[in-house]
This record gives sequence, C-alpha cells and structure tokens, in this order.
Amino acid sequence: MIKLGELQKLQVVKSTEIGVYLNSKDQPSREGILLPQNQVEEGLNIGDELEVFVYKDSQDRMIATTKKPKIHLGEVAFLKVVEVTKIGAFLDWGLEKDLLLPFKEQTKKVQQGREYLVGMYIDKSDRLCATMNISKILSSESPYKVDDRVRGIIYSLNRDIGAFVAVENKYQGLIPKNELYGDFEKGDRIEARVAKLKEDGKLDLSIRERAYKHIEDDAQLILNRLQMNRGFLQLNDDSSPQKIKEELNISKNAFKKAVGRLLKEGRIKIKNDGIEIIRK
Repeated sequence: MIKLGELQKLQVVKSTEIGVYLNSKDQPSREGILLPQNQVEEGLNIGDELEVFVYKDSQDRMIATTKKPKIHLGEVAFLKVVEVTKIGAFLDWGLEKDLLLPFKEQTKKVQQGREYLVGMYIDKSDRLCATMNISKILSSESPYKVDDRVRGIIYSLNRDIGAFVAVENKYQGLIPKNELYGDFEKGDRIEARVAKLKEDGKLDLSIRERAYKHIEDDAQLILNRLQMNRGFLQLNDDSSPQKIKEELNISKNAFKKAVGRLLKEGRIKIKNDGIEIIRK
C-alpha cells in the first residue's frame, strides 16, 4: 500500500518519458505513482526498489519524490511561512509545493518570514495539511520504557498542569508541574527521562535524574550557594516553599533531603535562622 505523507520503499514497475512509476511490492495499488524524470537516477531498472516520500502535486495527484521533507505525517517541526493568503498560510517544508496551514488550524495570527511549530495531518479531503494544534496529531503509542532518555519540544505550557512535550517529534509527553524547575517557554527543546508510562500510553517526563542523583546535585547546589554567601543561607525547615524555590530553584522537599545529606556528612550545621557551612 502506498502511504501518503510518509517515507517508504517502493518498486519501479514502469518506465516512461516523463519518469518512472512506482508501486508497493507487497500491497500494490491499482495504479502506481510517478517519480518525475528529473529525480530518476541513471541505471534505475524495473524491479528496483528505492526510498521515496509520497505527497500530492498541484493537481491533487499522488506523486513521489526522493527529496527529504522537513516534516512527515504525524510529526512536528518548525516551518517558515512563505506566504499568507485568503485560505491560510503556506509553509516551506522542503518540497516544490508548499504546505498549507489552514486558518482554522492556526492558534494565532502568523506572519510571513517567521517560523512556527506545526504538525502534519491528512484533512477530510485527503490532503496533507499543517496544524498548530499539536496535541491532536501526536501518538500515545510510544516504544519507550521507564528511565529511557528522550528529546522533545515543548508545544504548550500550563502552570497548573505542566509542560506538554512532543517527544521525538511524534509522541505525547508531559513534564508535570512539580518537575518543572527553571524557566521554560513554548518551543524550547529539552532532554528528559521517562518517569512513568500512563495507562493511556502518554509519557510522564522528568528533566531531573533519579532520586539519589537529585539529592547529590541539590546538596552540591546548596554548598555552592553557601560558599557564595559567606558560608550562610537564611533557609531552614520553617522557610516557605516559595522562598526556597526563589533562592535555589528546588522544591522544599528536595531542600530538606539535601540538607539531611549534608548534615549526615558533617558539612553543615543548623542555626536558629538558617544553615551554615562547616569550615574544615
């Protein structure tokens, strides 16, 4: 079967003056699709297989290309607006025919020359289109397991929930708000660890390492901050979570665990109004 919007291996079934026709080896369609002559390599014979991307030309016919587009079906990518028209915006995705971003799929007004994060889907007319509603094109059937390292792009932020991430440009992920330390913005690229696989297939992500590594890193952070503040920090168990986060950018629970580690190692002591480093 020939798949619209995807890279796939197809077999040469016919050669003509305008190019070669390709079809699926295992599940051939009734008619093959054209690979234009200007993309046919010398020495290509009937029966040969080659990897192509399938899209639709200006006459709405399926056509093959050996060029690699910047986005595939079900993926997300940053694409530049080349033109804004009455029916929507057209995006440069690396092929001759630009990709349409319909007005109804725009979450904000777009401008020519600027890049936007979009996903690609097949519309009701069986055409490839772009959308800024990223969540609707991401899959919840990922191949990952807990503790796998992944990369992704933050496509939405909700401070009451967390950061929504397009994992490897294909899958649905979330950095929960209690894991969201630091300043993040929509469009940021992140590296994370898979912390949990939800029943619906979505991924909970953590941008921090496992617990024991958290404590070590947080303890070192506190020591560094103590040294910068002449060996004293006006923080203790009575300090508010907000004050701790403002000072160290970690949670109160993480602060208490790290302080416990430093006390056990004899590196700090508790004062009435804070913690003090022990000079050796």
